[in-house]
Amino acid sequence: KKIRELIETEYPHHGISGEEFGNVRLDAEYIWSLDPIDGTKAFISGSPLFGTLIALLKNGAPIMGIINIPATGERWIGGKDLPANLNGIEVRVRKGFDISEATLASTSPKMFIGKDAERIQRVQDKVKLPIFGGDCYLYGMLTLGTIDLVIEASMSDYDYLAPTAMVHAAGGVVTGWAGEHLGLGTTDKIVAAGDPKLHAEVIKLLNDERN
Repeated sequence: KKIRELIETEYPHHGISGEEFGNVRLDAEYIWSLDPIDGTKAFISGSPLFGTLIALLKNGAPIMGIINIPATGERWIGGKDLPANLNGIEVRVRKGFDISEATLASTSPKMFIGKDAERIQRVQDKVKLPIFGGDCYLYGMLTLGTIDLVIEASMSDYDYLAPTAMVHAAGGVVTGWAGEHLGLGTTDKIVAAGDPKLHAEVIKLLNDERN
């Protein structure tokens, strides 16, 4: 609520979209996407890996993202003309390796329902290490090169818009499972990768119905 009040005061012509308190002025050139607590289950369980997500969109495209992890004191910020940084120190994704060397992360196996579970399995079978858990913290890990892929489903746009802008600023790629660009309400399935070639390979695997 405080974030909304600040935006309304400082940028009264901007739109606001988010998980709580509804949407306003979604036809505005600039729109803020807010998720006060990403990782509600983590928060309730006592895990420190919950966070606040703030994204700024221009003409529907995310141009700036903030991932704030209050329990650990870590804050990632990045966007167009703003290199990704963690607490003021610039961060970059890892590139130049084969999918067989990659670590893949997702928040939970339960987010992959029906055919989505079969599709993600194709990628899990190719990578070195598939892991689960982490919510928005996973995208911060991606910018540090400690993991190489984040694949998720059953998402809302406020879950991925801030990470999208921030990962792009760190040199990575984030799209939907079909390779589409992300914006308000575009999809509920995302692929984030540090290496563009790895991203392209994963998109192909997810959409190869012959497997």
